[in-house]
Amino acid sequence: MADTLFKDLERRMKGAIDSLKHEFSGLRTGRANTAMLDPVTVDVYGAMMPINQVATVSTPEARMLSVQVWDRSNVSAVEKAIRNSGLGLNPMTEGATLRIPVPELSEERRREMSKVAAKYAEQSRIAVRNVRRDGMDDVKKLEKDGEIGQDEAKKWSDRIQKLTDDMIAQIDQVLAHKEKEIMQV
Repeated sequence: MADTLFKDLERRMKGAIDSLKHEFSGLRTGRANTAMLDPVTVDVYGAMMPINQVATVSTPEARMLSVQVWDRSNVSAVEKAIRNSGLGLNPMTEGATLRIPVPELSEERRREMSKVAAKYAEQSRIAVRNVRRDGMDDVKKLEKDGEIGQDEAKKWSDRIQKLTDDMIAQIDQVLAHKEKEIMQV
C-alpha cells in the first residue's frame, strides 16, 4: 500500500519538474525556438486557443520564427496575441505568414527573463511541496486507521521528505542551468 503511494508521489513530483522544463523551453535565450510561442494563446472563434492550434510555428533561421496561420481571418488575432505576450517579439505580416525576428537580448531583458525563470521554478517547488503534503496526509491517515504503526509512519514520512528534498534540488539545478543559458551572451 505505502509503496504504491510512494511511487505515485514520485511520479507527481517528477511531473512538476517535467512541467518546469517545458516552461523553460518557452523562455527566450536569444535563439529562435518554436517552443517560445507555446505559452501564447489566441482569441479566435470565441475562445482562447494555443497558437499551435491555429498556426504552424517553425524556425527557418537561427534568429527568425515563422508562423503560418491556417485561417487568413485569424492573422491579426495571432499577431496581436504575439505582441501582447510579453515575450518582446514584434511580428511582421506577409499574407497569412508572420515573420518574427528574435532580437538580441539586452542585459536588462536577460535579467527579466531570469526573474521569470525563477518564478517558474518557485511554482514547481510549490507543486512539489503540495505533493509532499498530500503524501504526509496519506501516511497520517494510514497510521490513524491502524494500517501502519508509528515507527513505519515515521519511516515513510522521512522517505517522503528526502524525496521532496531531492526533487527541489533538481529544480534548483535546472534553474541554475537555465539562468546560465539566459545570461550567456
